[in-house]
Amino acid sequence: MTLPARAGSGLRALLAEGTVALEAAGIESAALDAEVLLAHCLGLDRGRLLLAATLRPAEDAPEAPARHFHALLARRAAREPVAYLTGHREFWSLDLEVTPDVLIPRPETELVVREALDCLSMPGSPGSPLADVGTGSGAIAIALACELPGARIVASDMSAPALQVARRNVEKHSVADRVGLVQGDLLEMVRGPLALVAANPPYIARGEHAGLMPEVRDHEPEAALVSGATGMEAIERLVARAGRILTPGGWLVIEIDSGRWPAVQRLLETAVWQNVCVRADYAGLPRVARARRSTG
Repeated sequence: MTLPARAGSGLRALLAEGTVALEAAGIESAALDAEVLLAHCLGLDRGRLLLAATLRPAEDAPEAPARHFHALLARRAAREPVAYLTGHREFWSLDLEVTPDVLIPRPETELVVREALDCLSMPGSPGSPLADVGTGSGAIAIALACELPGARIVASDMSAPALQVARRNVEKHSVADRVGLVQGDLLEMVRGPLALVAANPPYIARGEHAGLMPEVRDHEPEAALVSGATGMEAIERLVARAGRILTPGGWLVIEIDSGRWPAVQRLLETAVWQNVCVRADYAGLPRVARARRSTG
């Protein structure tokens, strides 16, 4: 990327420069991304940066943070995700460390947490232990641990580097005594009986990967995105295993691709499961499927 000629190193000038550069790269969230990146380089939160830019617009940023900002702008213009550039992402009002070893937690995945909490509040629901499958950064497990102080949670992932990130996040949020980390494929290394299984499994078909946004396709871990030829392989294995290790009355909560809800629904509509339904995301699309292990 070729940055425009620099108009100065004042905060407002830097933000304007960053916005123009990212807009030229076709990034829709150019102004927001410039604000987040400059705030990161200055060690401020975004609100304090905007206040400073309003009250002292011509005040020069220190030279080293300004250079860092320009370096991050170039990387963002090349479609590297902001969360990987800053090393942080907010999820469920929690500040989580993220690296390219883990998926970036998204607002849609907060619906998994919300659905899990709703399930556990229903009459007759068992309380613990819980499992977070494909934990990545640990987002779901940590959010559940913070909301359910008495719960014990096992968080599994195939990736050792991802589990290192999850471990740092678990320790940061002081839930390491209740969240155990296990390396393994889906639920294969998790023992039952469980009260609830929550998961954001891979659900992209191999042929769909090339069509994803470059931020996702080129930077997020493919193994956490792509399930196989159909996109249903991981979900099929997860449903089968959960049906064996959930306690009767226990819950399965899965984030899914909206276009695969009919296939997921057919998979769950057997004698093993009851109360099968789906929660829509913020765009009104089917996003989080849930089912209860039959008590019969």
